[in-house]
Amino acid sequence: MRATILRPWYVVGPGHRWPIILTPLYALAACVPLWRPAAGRLGLVSLEQMTQALVRAVEKPPASALTIVDVPGIRATA
Repeated sequence: MRATILRPWYVVGPGHRWPIILTPLYALAACVPLWRPAAGRLGLVSLEQMTQALVRAVEKPPASALTIVDVPGIRATA
């Protein structure tokens, strides 16, 4: 059975915008080489980006048994 797992840390949308106040911390973490991978992996995605990633996962199933898409992959599909 083939499956795609989408792993966002948080989906920002109507009524769920509180993590936007963390954006300066993400920018700061991206400047520190040791924290850069975690800052990218734990980034925020918008509701539109998540919807587009879900549509892509349904329209184009993975070739292998399991595909895990993190935040950078979700942003790339948008």
